[in-house]
Amino acid sequence: MKLVDRFTELERSLPDNWADAQLLLRIDDDARCDRAAALLGPANPGRRGKTIRFPTSRRGRAVAPDSLRRLLRRLDEESIRGDLELVGAAHEEAPAELQRPESLHAQWDHTLGALPSDWSDLYAEARFDSTDFVERAALLLAPVNPSLYGGPTGLRFRCARRFGYGASPAMVGRCFARCDNEGITGRVEILRALSDTFPVATQGPVWYVGGRSV
Repeated sequence: MKLVDRFTELERSLPDNWADAQLLLRIDDDARCDRAAALLGPANPGRRGKTIRFPTSRRGRAVAPDSLRRLLRRLDEESIRGDLELVGAAHEEAPAELQRPESLHAQWDHTLGALPSDWSDLYAEARFDSTDFVERAALLLAPVNPSLYGGPTGLRFRCARRFGYGASPAMVGRCFARCDNEGITGRVEILRALSDTFPVATQGPVWYVGGRSV
């Protein structure tokens, strides 16, 4: 197999997000090895005995794959034969904006886990990544009685741990799970929290936001 074809085969075996790779070329003939190292000069190869090691990179840190292909084609044109191997590779994480966001249900669980153990009442907000999500999310969150507040993509609601006004934590979690199942994404945040409240002849505490009770 020609070296350029072997390199293409190795490249296809790499994951889609590969960034850098290290290659090793073994050539039995010392004289041909000298010539191969010279032809691979732009790739900054390192030679040890009858092996030549060189990198390639898709991020500009070494010779690009297409440029390396042209170098290997020169070896093929001079009938230089050898065994080309992939000896290492590195990949890059996708940019944060392309990574899969944490689900709403998971965010809710994590947020509750950060609260003091005696919390009793919450005022929270789900801010969605698109206005296209809001109408459907409002329907799926109907059991928690959400209100459009704090901008065009935000729905706010109350949650009561034991009794009083607000949905239970479990109900909020189920509603967020429904949103997750439909691909709705966003951020969950607790805006206000109270601990160990005990309503007497009331439905629970009252918060005033922007001059109105919530």
